[in-house]
Amino acid sequence: MSFDNLGLEPRLLQAVAAMHYTEATPIQHEVIPLVLAGRDVVGCAQTGTGKTAAFVLPLMQLIRRGPGGPRALVVTPTRELALQIEQVAKTVGRSTGHRTAAVYGGVGYEPQRAAISRGADVVVATPGRLLDIINRGHVDLSRVEVLVLDEADRMLDQGFWPDVRRIISHLPTDRQTLLFSATMSAQVLNVIGDTLKNPARIDVAPPNTPIGAIRQSLYPVSGTQKNDLLVRLIQHHSLERVLVFTRTKHRADRVAHTLDRAGVRSEAIHGNRSQSQRVKALDEFKRGRCRVLVATDIVARGIDVDGISHVINFDIPNTPEAYVHRIGRTARAGKSGAAFTLLAPDEHDTLRDIEKMLGSAIACEDLAGFVYSSDRVIPRADRATVAARVQQKPAAGSGQRHARRGGRGRAGNR
Repeated sequence: MSFDNLGLEPRLLQAVAAMHYTEATPIQHEVIPLVLAGRDVVGCAQTGTGKTAAFVLPLMQLIRRGPGGPRALVVTPTRELALQIEQVAKTVGRSTGHRTAAVYGGVGYEPQRAAISRGADVVVATPGRLLDIINRGHVDLSRVEVLVLDEADRMLDQGFWPDVRRIISHLPTDRQTLLFSATMSAQVLNVIGDTLKNPARIDVAPPNTPIGAIRQSLYPVSGTQKNDLLVRLIQHHSLERVLVFTRTKHRADRVAHTLDRAGVRSEAIHGNRSQSQRVKALDEFKRGRCRVLVATDIVARGIDVDGISHVINFDIPNTPEAYVHRIGRTARAGKSGAAFTLLAPDEHDTLRDIEKMLGSAIACEDLAGFVYSSDRVIPRADRATVAARVQQKPAAGSGQRHARRGGRGRAGNR
């Protein structure tokens, strides 16, 4: 799918070439002409499908430049994602002449205020810091022509929606609104519906379904053996670019320390780390200087790194939606990937909810040569039937390679 036929002006096609894009992804192919036509858009697509360029390219063609305040506003839940959107916008802006400023918490206020006052045509912001700037009277949003709400479901999950509504109250009603999300629940549409005008709905992947290229596996293990199994899995498979998820900040630090002691270079990234520490950790991971990035869910959406081969759930996530968000960090842009989940005995109820959403059971596996303790619990073999009753058609990417008998003990080395 060529960019040449999407209605983009030559200066935008120059920006496409500068970003080394050769073909438009499905979401870009669908969204760009709609945005250029002035339509409101609701887009459902996984991270890694080219979503950022799908809205940055056309809005840069639409909005005017010059004094009087920003003409486009992008609101996103995390600092990391704001920085990545800013990077794309600045790359495009070199061809169009538009200026972009990113505002987010965790760093000094004054440089961000100054960036806006110098004349930012596009502002990319997290809700809290943007409200701070609005309340201090340091930004005028009355001329915003395009509003983009990115990762809307995550903003709802993290309790940002009241802030988002307050931000919207400062915008003109005569504007274009674009909403993007990896999952599009009825709750998201209910809270945003009154701000959209006859939106076009684009579903690049089925809602709440992981990418089909992801091979998913469960590794039943006792809670006390998770650290040892994680190290052995990474070493056994010679994994080089791995994203590990933990439930808490403390555990993220502890897991990263355990991996480092075992000779696996790792970095932790979570809400307690400073912005500079988070940027450094992400940069080390992107450059391949560390093999493993250990993260909590709150920063997961900001991790946009190509080439992640494996996602490992050290702790199973609290909701099925969080599971989808996590494993969507791999198998990006049409590549294959794998997701391992270390399953402790007290996590089976959450597993049941995830498999109900997937419509099929996730295959159980063992690591050959690893001696499992007797207190681990193997999921029931008939759970695939239970999941299928909820959703008859199995979700893509959720394998059914093995059905193991329920109970305790070993599932057989492979």
